[in-house]
Amino acid sequence: MSVKVILLEDEDLVRGGIRMILDADPDIEVVAEDGDGANAAELVTRHRPDVVLTDIQMPTVGGLEVTRRLTALPSAPAVALLTTFDLDEYVHAALRDGAAGFLLKDTPPRELASAVHVVAGGEAMLSPRITTKLLSTFAGNSNAHAARTRIAELTAREREVAVAVAQGLNNAEIASKLYMSQSTVKVHLGRIMTKLDAGNRTQVAITTHDAGLT
Repeated sequence: MSVKVILLEDEDLVRGGIRMILDADPDIEVVAEDGDGANAAELVTRHRPDVVLTDIQMPTVGGLEVTRRLTALPSAPAVALLTTFDLDEYVHAALRDGAAGFLLKDTPPRELASAVHVVAGGEAMLSPRITTKLLSTFAGNSNAHAARTRIAELTAREREVAVAVAQGLNNAEIASKLYMSQSTVKVHLGRIMTKLDAGNRTQVAITTHDAGLT
């Protein structure tokens, strides 16, 4: 079954280039696109996408507000941001609001398509390099006490998985590192997200970092 994508990007050339990359993957279908986020919720209701790729800066409604609106919907799609590192502070806010992750606009074509599949499968689209830079940049903004209180509810094994998530590892890499099956990793992640009140693994990473475990 194809991954259905909505693409929101105000620059025509950039949007066209991204669509060409995604259209080249037979397992990805771009079901709608727009140059602004004002109609994002309507498009999602109409097309029921798996993933929404949205630019941060758009004329009327940008990616931050798109993230807030879409993650509040029932059966919300995964929301991923298209950005540059010049906008780190906005990306961090979006991740806290429930975005599944973000991609740089100069991401190689093969990695872009692969990232869409990753986020559609429920994983974050943050490489270890991006995770480390993002978390270290905003260390001063952490709510350390609240994070430590939540982390204290995790078992020792769950903390190991949470730390691995914060390091940017995917499920297969966590399974290999911690000598467990991928299905066991998924079970641990489900329990971790429930205990941390996290909507996705990116929020798990942020809470783990804020608690001082990375």
